[in-house]
Amino acid sequence: MAERPPWGEVAPPTGRAAAAVTTMAALARAGLRPERPDRLARAMLALAWTGPTLAGGIAAATARYPLAPAVIDDTGTLTFGGLWMQTDGVARGLRGRGVGPSTTVGLLARNHRSFVLGMLAASKLGADLVFLNTGFAGPQFAHVVAAEGIGVVVHDDEFSDVVAACRLDAAVSSTELAELGGQRSFLPLVPSRVQGRTVILTSGTTGRPKGARRAASGSVDALGGILTAIPLRARDTVVIAAPLFHAWGLAHLGIGLGLSSTAVVQSQFDPEATLAAIDEHRPAGLVVVPVMLQRILALGGPTIERYDTSSLRYIASSGSALGATLATAVQHRFGPILYNVYGSTEVSLATVAAPADLQAAPSTAGRTVPGSVVRILDDAGQPVLAGHVGRIFVGSAARFEGYTGGGGKEDVGGLLASGDVGHFEGDGLLFIDGRDDDMIVSGGENVFPAEVEELLGVHPAIAEAAVVGVDDEQFGQRLEAYVVRTPGATLTARDVKDHVRSHLARYKVPRRVVFVDELPRTTTGKLRRRDLGL
Repeated sequence: MAERPPWGEVAPPTGRAAAAVTTMAALARAGLRPERPDRLARAMLALAWTGPTLAGGIAAATARYPLAPAVIDDTGTLTFGGLWMQTDGVARGLRGRGVGPSTTVGLLARNHRSFVLGMLAASKLGADLVFLNTGFAGPQFAHVVAAEGIGVVVHDDEFSDVVAACRLDAAVSSTELAELGGQRSFLPLVPSRVQGRTVILTSGTTGRPKGARRAASGSVDALGGILTAIPLRARDTVVIAAPLFHAWGLAHLGIGLGLSSTAVVQSQFDPEATLAAIDEHRPAGLVVVPVMLQRILALGGPTIERYDTSSLRYIASSGSALGATLATAVQHRFGPILYNVYGSTEVSLATVAAPADLQAAPSTAGRTVPGSVVRILDDAGQPVLAGHVGRIFVGSAARFEGYTGGGGKEDVGGLLASGDVGHFEGDGLLFIDGRDDDMIVSGGENVFPAEVEELLGVHPAIAEAAVVGVDDEQFGQRLEAYVVRTPGATLTARDVKDHVRSHLARYKVPRRVVFVDELPRTTTGKLRRRDLGL
């Protein structure tokens, strides 16, 4: 049996009790300390009224700071008090359409107040909630609705045709949502004390998206790790550019509202509009997926410098691989405020690379966060030594409960397979070498696309690149590179091959280079490899 890595001996426990201790300490550091007796009393009464649900956390924030802005979107500002009153009206309307603890509600909305209203109203009613990808085409949307047993869909007006094509008990558009939110009653809505489950869909990069079921306590269990690793503070203002239907954006929305913070959101991501929002609202944080950072940097120095981004205390990135080139470029432009977060919908939060980590090793995924355990295991399920590549397994109290269609991730001793391969260096930094199902075997040699892609990314004439394996009669598989040139650059296939040949082994040189205008990505920025090499 291989020797256990030394840092594995001091990994924190992952049970709910340990997570609770971590969370309480992290909340104190985030600024949620004892406050004015009247505010504390109101918050405690609100929690007693609602119970420990998503609605309960926002109820407590509303009780403390009812006039503080909760959401700022394209149409203006919504205070915590306004959010609570409007969701009472929405919840009454949904209850009239049969929504309750036994109902599954689908939410199909972009980043604006309708998303928040629909989410909170469903929580008040104790309904299960499925967050739907706004990039779904009609057939994919219909498949998910049927597979997840969704009876009611709350949706933006622009998706009315897609929703109408499905058989549903009810559908509520964003226009109807606003009308319901404007209705008032002399009697307060009594929230359900049932904690509905949430279902977040996987990205579907290798097939149809699967529903990952999470208990209502899942976000609370992950709270301590996030607050410990990233400098979120109570009553901050945060620009959330990452999609809210994705686990990364959703986590920051829920945590932020619970901390009485202000979420600044925009329906469509636009890199310059994001900079303008930072300049106007002076946020402490920016939450993104890596491709958004690429698009911001692509604006160029003169455009970026027109906007004051000095208020930013952190930029938090997750959802797909960041890459050393992008990490270095972001820190050069915005300073040492970048945090690279590694995890998944299934395993939750695993590691975070702080600015100092990224300055020392720009390609690292960081260090294990409190409340989680990360192990590198071989094919026999045994731990490997530092520096050796193996499969990544993660333990966390915030892990998902399984796929709604049945099954789950491989489990070894309570640790879930992340689906990635990687290695730890001796100082405890994790490095991701690739997806375990992306490995290419060419002429008997193992190649992970991420290594070649990272090398191509540093070439000044290459904006981005993807490497895939395609069938080859002689070698089993051969490498093909899909390359996006930087604007105005002159680059040939021979240039690309020579660049790889001068840095890596011969068997890692792509046999074919294809130049494309852009790479196919999901709405969360993940590369759709299955759409390449066809």
